[in-house]
Amino acid sequence: MALLNPNFAQEVQPYTEDTALACFNCGTCTAICPLIHEHFPRKMIRYVQIGAKDRILENAQELWRCLHCGLCTQTCPREANPGEIILGLKRFVVANWRRS
Repeated sequence: MALLNPNFAQEVQPYTEDTALACFNCGTCTAICPLIHEHFPRKMIRYVQIGAKDRILENAQELWRCLHCGLCTQTCPREANPGEIILGLKRFVVANWRRS
């Protein structure tokens, strides 16, 4: 069972210039992602939104599947910049790897 942290989106913000809270989980990023795997990147963004920090750290290897091609960002109807969110999560994981 994962513990949820309602302030997690703010905890991630220093690592990315965008916020996952702008995303409304429409799935457009997942539909266009050439590396789709179990609803990536939608799943990782949703983990940020609900505060599932443990899930992100447990599934950190998935973040490195993203090649930062920009397709998800180009097609996002909310301009939430999913690619930048994933890049920020990579930074967050690296910064917090030893602490978890």
